[in-house]
Amino acid sequence: MVEYFFQCPYCWERISMLIDRSQTTQSYIEDCKTCCNPIQITVHIENQEITSFQAENIEQ
Repeated sequence: MVEYFFQCPYCWERISMLIDRSQTTQSYIEDCKTCCNPIQITVHIENQEITSFQAENIEQ
C-alpha cells in the first residue's frame, strides 16, 4: 500500500488515499474526506508504480 495525494474534483482540497499496488488496474468510487462528494477513482499500476491516476466527479 502507498499513500497517494490528489486534489478533490469538487472542493479542490488536497486529500490522500491508500493505493494497493498489487492490483494493476483499479476503478472504484470513494467519497471525499472533506466535502463527502463521490469521486470516481481510476488507477493503473506497472512494476509496483502508479503510472496513471484519475480522480473525476460523478455526473449527477
